[in-house]
Amino acid sequence: MSAPTSPADLYRHSLRLLLDKNIPEWVALWAEDGLMEFPFAPDGWPRRLEGKEAIAAYMRHYPDHIDMRDFPDLRIHQTTEPETIVVEMRGVGRLVETDAPLDVTYIAVVTVRDGHLTSYRDYWSPLTVQEPGTDFTRSSR
Repeated sequence: MSAPTSPADLYRHSLRLLLDKNIPEWVALWAEDGLMEFPFAPDGWPRRLEGKEAIAAYMRHYPDHIDMRDFPDLRIHQTTEPETIVVEMRGVGRLVETDAPLDVTYIAVVTVRDGHLTSYRDYWSPLTVQEPGTDFTRSSR
């Protein structure tokens, strides 16, 4: 596959990599100084990951905990800044440990520069982790 040329294309590619459980390639999409933020993360969960290495460590065991199967309802909005998009979507799958269904709504603000993710603010609902059977995600969040 040729390299994605727009922030929206790169984001769609990143989702495909997550569905394929290809975390090394997903991490490779990040700039070395990339910043991933979770403004609504509950106490005890990371709110800010600085640098590709921290993001890689955070995501390393993602497939061991979450089996994401689809990202329906994907809507990507261009902003007045050509490198920044706002994404609305759902993540649908299952929790590996319990086989419980997972259905999470996301809004993300994503910035791409020089073909790499540089900033990703993930506004996911902390209520998701308060549901029974979701405690496992602490190690991947």
